[in-house]
Amino acid sequence: MGMGTSPVGMGMCQSGPVGMRTFPPGLVYVPRDVGAPSCPRPSSVRCWGWPLVPDPPHQCRTAPPPPPLPAPAPLGGSGGGARAPIGAASGRWRGRALTPVNDSPPVAPRCQRPRWANTGPGAPGRAGCPRPLLAPSGPGPWEGASSGAGGGFWGIFVNRSLALEKIKCFGFDMDYTLAMYKSPDYEELAFALLLEHLVSIGYPHEILAYKYDPTFPTRGLVFDALYGNLLKVDSHGNLLVCAHGFRFLKGAEILHYYPNKFIQRDDMKRFHILNTLFNLTEAHLYACLVDFFTNCSRYVNCDTGYKHGNLFMSFRSMFQDVREAMDSVHLSGCLKEKTLENLEKYVVKDPRVPLLLSRMKEVGKVFLATNSDYNYTDAIMSYLFDFSDGHKQAETPQRPWRSYFDLIVVDTRKPLFFAEGTVLRQVNTDTGKLRIGTYTGPLQHCAVYSGGSSDVVCDLLGVKGKDILYMGDHIFGDILKSKKRQGWRTFLVVPELARELQVWTEKSELFEELRSLDLFLAELYQHLDSGSSERPDISSIKRRIQKVTHEMDMCYGKMGSLFRCGSRQTLFANQLMRYADLYAASFINFLYYPFSYLFRAPPVLMAHESTVEHGRLDAGEAGTTLAPWLAQHGHPGQQVGGRGPRSRRAEESQHQQPDASGVLCPLSPPTPSQVAGVCRDSSGEEEDDGEA
Repeated sequence: MGMGTSPVGMGMCQSGPVGMRTFPPGLVYVPRDVGAPSCPRPSSVRCWGWPLVPDPPHQCRTAPPPPPLPAPAPLGGSGGGARAPIGAASGRWRGRALTPVNDSPPVAPRCQRPRWANTGPGAPGRAGCPRPLLAPSGPGPWEGASSGAGGGFWGIFVNRSLALEKIKCFGFDMDYTLAMYKSPDYEELAFALLLEHLVSIGYPHEILAYKYDPTFPTRGLVFDALYGNLLKVDSHGNLLVCAHGFRFLKGAEILHYYPNKFIQRDDMKRFHILNTLFNLTEAHLYACLVDFFTNCSRYVNCDTGYKHGNLFMSFRSMFQDVREAMDSVHLSGCLKEKTLENLEKYVVKDPRVPLLLSRMKEVGKVFLATNSDYNYTDAIMSYLFDFSDGHKQAETPQRPWRSYFDLIVVDTRKPLFFAEGTVLRQVNTDTGKLRIGTYTGPLQHCAVYSGGSSDVVCDLLGVKGKDILYMGDHIFGDILKSKKRQGWRTFLVVPELARELQVWTEKSELFEELRSLDLFLAELYQHLDSGSSERPDISSIKRRIQKVTHEMDMCYGKMGSLFRCGSRQTLFANQLMRYADLYAASFINFLYYPFSYLFRAPPVLMAHESTVEHGRLDAGEAGTTLAPWLAQHGHPGQQVGGRGPRSRRAEESQHQQPDASGVLCPLSPPTPSQVAGVCRDSSGEEEDDGEA
């Protein structure tokens, strides 16, 4: 939410009392100017960063609860967000400071949303009319929220600025990107097949009693093949959560296995990251097996495995068995066969997919690169693009699915595809078999190829790295490798965002309580410095923070949020922030943006930059300076003059207002100091700073 790239923080009323203004994730804000006078603002702006829709005359509120999401539409659902920071300030309390907490993440990304109206799925925009934040979406595949193909939330989150008009080629993965599988039905199917395979190789029949629990696993967990623990860690390897089977370890138990509460993530033989949506069933299966053998009286528990008579089964051998079962289920085709037998049960069908791809093809080239074989790809894609039954929502004429793509590559073997790749061969679309020999000819219309590499794709399509925006769900195989090895622009599909945002909306009182505890904790140190002998008793506050944090984590699931634990980001959130230029619940969210759109990321501040203020123009000077800019660009809904008095923080809050998901949304032009702080290239688009 980046996932700071994870959706964090709570958006407050943009021009309300400054003392209640929300702060960047990982920072404790000490209020000042409490009781500052409220100020008028355009009636088209609402509190909490929610839909820019006309409102009656507005009176700023001190700390209102976030508005409830509307009831799911026939084709959509709702979503809600992540957490506020829970760390407490230490040291001297300063009236104007934002005090950093350990592991403070960077400023959260902004959720980009254009200002044009939307009159339905795929409807053209109309200048000057605001559109709702929640757009109609397809049937919900994700457990716990009616997420649909778009998650019910059409916003796209920005980690690095991207000018959509510069993209010449749109690339797609298929599984969990173009083809969204329904959860938990699909995971339950895969889990049952995995159990059957393990029993067939000698595991006890009793394990067949286990059922898939969608509330337990989350992406980004690490399996420790030495001790059999499932770990949730941050980007540095610090432990956030530790579970042995379904039992969560605490305190001394954790120190027994990890004396420093830290792991060496570079030890790839011991620590295995479960980053993909396919890994959800694998993570749950590890917990089930550990739970079974731990509680079975026939086996003796050891630190590194289980003993039964003269036989010893280590956690490492258990890991190898599960990995072989995963490979067997996927490569043998049994999972694919079961899926194809009941596509309606396992695959989401969204009529907006052909509409969006046809629009993308009008402005650039479109290609598909999937690890699946041709026969499975053809069956899934034919289902997704077949609306011959007269689906009332279909807005494009019926035509073969291959006509939507300029290039189709199957059997890519990503991430090898982004390195040296494999031999490029042509597929006989009548039989599904590969033609003999390496293909060396030009690109053929509606042809299908097997293997190859990302370099071959660029050559066939006549594009280079930054011309391509590639969309996928695999943080490593799709996003990290395409970014680091080829310099492609990247879009990560995170269907869990629907659930994350839903929790944010429904459990706002927990976030508010954590923030209040943070402020109270900071006040205890207000008058203390290095010469003070007083030691405030904060034990009760710390216990309350831990209790509320745990309660908040349980709202997401048994392993907590995908993006954070308390005030610290998870490994998954850090990787998302580093390697995904854009991310959203679904690629279908592009349907609600013009292809000339500029996704603009806010400058990321370091701790010393976010805690020490610049001198800024006062409100009157800022309004005078921005007047020519507003007049030239015809910025809708902005008032340059005639505003009531406000403090500098209130002025600042109008230019970057956190919304309900904790992302920063552009409600007005940036101040000159903000503009000066952004590095731009000759085209006016921000440069991508740092390592991709």
